[in-house]
Amino acid sequence: MGGCTTYIAALLVEQFSRMGVRFADYPNIIRLNPNVPYKTRGNAAVALRLHVPRPQFEAVMEASIQALEENSHSGHPGTDPAIVFLRRNPALAVRKLSRKALAEIVSVPEAVRTLNDACGSAVVCGTGIGLVGALAAAGNLLEGDHTYELIAYRTPQNLGKPRLVDNDSVIKMDRLTSPHTFNNYDAVNRRVLIKPHGPDPILVGIRGETSEAVRAAFKLLRIREPIERWVIFRTNHGTDAHFHMTRTVMLPRANSPTTFHGIVYRRPLRIPGGHVFLDIQIPRRIIRCAAFEPTGKFKETVAKLIPGDEVTVFGGVGERDAARGLSITVNLEKIIVERLVDDIIAKNPRCPRCDKRMKSAGRGQGFKCPRCKYTLRTASKIFDQRNRSILPGTYIPDKRAHRHLTKPFSRYGFEKRRWDGKPPLGVWHRP
Repeated sequence: MGGCTTYIAALLVEQFSRMGVRFADYPNIIRLNPNVPYKTRGNAAVALRLHVPRPQFEAVMEASIQALEENSHSGHPGTDPAIVFLRRNPALAVRKLSRKALAEIVSVPEAVRTLNDACGSAVVCGTGIGLVGALAAAGNLLEGDHTYELIAYRTPQNLGKPRLVDNDSVIKMDRLTSPHTFNNYDAVNRRVLIKPHGPDPILVGIRGETSEAVRAAFKLLRIREPIERWVIFRTNHGTDAHFHMTRTVMLPRANSPTTFHGIVYRRPLRIPGGHVFLDIQIPRRIIRCAAFEPTGKFKETVAKLIPGDEVTVFGGVGERDAARGLSITVNLEKIIVERLVDDIIAKNPRCPRCDKRMKSAGRGQGFKCPRCKYTLRTASKIFDQRNRSILPGTYIPDKRAHRHLTKPFSRYGFEKRRWDGKPPLGVWHRP
């Protein structure tokens, strides 16, 4: 059952509740920069914010360390867990590091210096990279836009087996609870999105606008296997938080999200496999962008752009390209089509005798029919305007291709400006 950060957090939620410790907030899942080369699949860290009486502080620390030792895969390649302990609200330096971790690479030495300046303590395993995530989670108070996720976990005997969640109940739940929940089901690709596919202990994860919404949605599911436990988290899922850290004048950098405004330079290129490449011109530079096959209809929209169209691009630099020293390609996550130009195509005239499309007879010599050899000396090209099967607006990939931080269309208009600061309400975990 080890190796899952949120699962360890769920165990600690139960243990701290038995100890009588009060929670100042729901457990927080903080998704960090999705473009770092050494990230986990979701690049997540978890923060627990507690009101701990001074005599209990050592017991809380010991319980946390024990949970980490017993449930992580520490010692396995690529596994570098860490726990950070702060005795007060995160200092300004910690919060700055947290913001940086959404859009840049934070080094372990920088995290160590920040932790020491904040008079915090930590337990670190492996390379120490886990310290960056743990400290970044501690420093992100989710004071602005945020969402909620209810995560239910499997029993040990079912790990690695197919998840027995009735798909029809997921579709019904999505219909009854949207837009207060989101990314439950991808109707375009007929794909259930709340079930992971790996051997991890997560059974389902339901995301929504409030804790009440995800709890109500969970009750609508038909699940035919035991549920070991479940917890509601508060998170930055679906908020585009990584793009809030960028500036529209910032050039793309390796391993970072980017946002920029420009003009389509040439017609998009489609390559075998379905990927579409788009070159965008900004002052003194042309930037190559890519919409990959899994993005579905999004890549087809990108393929309809033509030179002169004005767009704003949101994406990230592919970590594989950056790691191999290849030229930077921006992996498109969203595109705003600001302005479309007319699609004018020049055609040679048709032969007035046989209706065959004529060919040029040479510079200044008019056109000649390749079939009947009739010549037009004074004719000129005909200009036609083709209909554009695209409109100005915002476009994002199909749901199946969303990154964790991608804001789905259903959330537009539901953004939260602040957190009310209230502790968890009602039943938010079990047991």
